[in-house]
Amino acid sequence: MNTSPAHAATLLRIALGTMYLAHGLLKLLVFTPEGTAGFFSSLGLPGFFGPVTMALEIAGGVALILGVYARWVAVALIPVLLGAVILVHGANGWGFGNQGGGWEYPVFLIAASVVQFLLGDGRYSLKSQEIKSAAA
Repeated sequence: MNTSPAHAATLLRIALGTMYLAHGLLKLLVFTPEGTAGFFSSLGLPGFFGPVTMALEIAGGVALILGVYARWVAVALIPVLLGAVILVHGANGWGFGNQGGGWEYPVFLIAASVVQFLLGDGRYSLKSQEIKSAAA
């Protein structure tokens, strides 16, 4: 069994990408862009943030799955999750099963995104942007 960090990074990258893609598609196909904009407006945010968030989740999910600058995409999507914690889930308690969803899931995804950044893109990525050491 291969236990290399590169394979672990690949598995994490694909799992995170799938999650982001699923959340973006949920906003697109179920809640609709108009409904998503309305929800964001109900939070006191400009409505256009809803479709922008939806697009970021879809594009970021695809980029992660394909491995296109995945470490940077993972860290760039953290503000989306922070917004979910601060504006939506934070007041609902820890458990995501609470009414309105608690903050455990988005905080876990923030941690997973940080780990993705630290591990790098992993194997089988289309475009990797690894930080090269001076000795390399």
